[in-house]
Amino acid sequence: MTTKNLTMADFESTVLGNDIVLVDFWASWCGPCRAFGPVFEKSSQAHPEIVHAKVDTEAEQQLAATANIRSIPTIMAFREGVLVYSQPGALPAQALEDLITRIEALDMAEIHNRVAEQRAASRS
Repeated sequence: MTTKNLTMADFESTVLGNDIVLVDFWASWCGPCRAFGPVFEKSSQAHPEIVHAKVDTEAEQQLAATANIRSIPTIMAFREGVLVYSQPGALPAQALEDLITRIEALDMAEIHNRVAEQRAASRS
């Protein structure tokens, strides 16, 4: 599978409608972003079961602001609609593979319970 370009209009439905979504926030003028692009694309071909998506921060400034992007590239990972990873910086291929392995191994029942507890505590 190739990478998908996300916009404000389809970001939420993509994150909520897929098991694992990796999002690369990038810009064409960013050297590290351009260097990371082929690594991300190769990962998308190696893992067709995972949605690999890109957000052009220049074209989607509102989405980048909503996602609190302060530095690019920033990689975000969502599993079952929950943000489970967010970090600026380009990843080497092996680090991206390791990240995918860790995301696939997450105990999502435990994570959903923690999210529910945090929401309940914030309402108190």
